[in-house]
Amino acid sequence: MKFLISIITIAVISFIAGLYLPWWSIAVVSFMIALLIHQRPLASFIAGFAGIFVLWMIIASFINTANNSILANRIGEMLGIGQNPVLLIFITALIGGLVAGFAALSASYLRRD
Repeated sequence: MKFLISIITIAVISFIAGLYLPWWSIAVVSFMIALLIHQRPLASFIAGFAGIFVLWMIIASFINTANNSILANRIGEMLGIGQNPVLLIFITALIGGLVAGFAALSASYLRRD
C-alpha cells in the first residue's frame, strides 16, 4: 500500500511543482517523498521511477498531440532518431524516471535503519 501511495504522491506533487519550478524539481519531490514514506531501496527506486515515468509519458503525449507531432519530429531529427515521436516520448519519460528513481534511492539509503 505504501508503494502505491508513494507513486501517486510523487506524480501529483511533481506535476504541481513542475508548473512553478524547473524540471529538476522532480528529484527534490522524489527525495522528500522517499524520506517521508520509508521503503526498501529497490521499492523506493521503482516508486520514484514509475511515478515520473508515467507522469512525463502522459504530459509528453498531450504536448505531442497538441502540436500534431511537429515539435517531436523536429527534435527527433536533431537527435538522430528520425521522425518517431513515440520513441522521443519514451526517451523523455525514461530520463525523468531515472532522475526521480535515483533521487528516491538516495533518500532510501540516507534513511536506512
